[in-house]
Amino acid sequence: MTADLPAQRLLLVHAHPDDESIGNGATMAKYVDEGRHVTLVTCTAGEMGEILVPELEHLGADRDDTLGEHRRGELADAMRALGVTDHRFLGGFGRFRDSGMKWHEQGHAVPADDIHDNAFWRADLTEAADLLVEIIREVRPQVLVTYDQFGGYGHPDHIQAHRVATYAASLAAVPSYRLDLGEPWDIAKIYWGAMSESRMREGLRALRAAGDNSFEGMDPDGPLPHFVTPDEQLAARIDATEQVERKMAALAAHATQITTDGPFFALSNNVGQTAWGEEFYRIAKGQRGELGPDGLESDLFAGLPVDD
Repeated sequence: MTADLPAQRLLLVHAHPDDESIGNGATMAKYVDEGRHVTLVTCTAGEMGEILVPELEHLGADRDDTLGEHRRGELADAMRALGVTDHRFLGGFGRFRDSGMKWHEQGHAVPADDIHDNAFWRADLTEAADLLVEIIREVRPQVLVTYDQFGGYGHPDHIQAHRVATYAASLAAVPSYRLDLGEPWDIAKIYWGAMSESRMREGLRALRAAGDNSFEGMDPDGPLPHFVTPDEQLAARIDATEQVERKMAALAAHATQITTDGPFFALSNNVGQTAWGEEFYRIAKGQRGELGPDGLESDLFAGLPVDD
């Protein structure tokens, strides 16, 4: 299949619909515009998500339990906004169910008390990884993006997505492993999505100055949660401010999960462009390429040959 695809190919592995637009939407749109191939694999349909649209509350898991199908449509709309044409659900739609979560007293997510038998958190690691191995060997991406080992904020499906992506990338490269899943392929660079500490503090200060108390409890000058990454641990910054409107359209498409009309999303001028148009990454595998004046890569493909 790669003969029909662009020379440079990016694979993203996310847990639920909307995760991709929040963390990597601008990067995805930028790379589509630059002629790179973007493949998104979503591991669940987000059946256990909260519903922010009152008239759609009946879709919830405790009522009609049809939120997953609705979010499938939201994801399709978001991908159209970003220009991404290659999107798959891991193992096909409905193979793994959203595991749900609850909040720990320390402020991070943990597994819920009751978890569905088919929840992604319960998935056999090798079984789930093999489904991704087949995609890796089909698309043959040079770059993979997923979560860190804590899933950003502890959500069990984010952690499981990290585990599955990491294991699948390793297995896909083994010359003797499951050749029925395709020819072996070694992904050259793996990144974990990240949030810059300095940018987060800057954004919080701008919000407080505007009278917005979003992220209540976060002090712009105090300790920040796990999902915020110290700048010295960052490897890449993708400047996709030209694609920020497409990212916002993708976020708006996930209407059951995201409200985009509040002050937080309405940040204007350079603060808003920076907040939503720049996305940061930590490198987990591979060598960094050329660095910019800020000491970061400006391209996840930096240092890689254009051809396979």
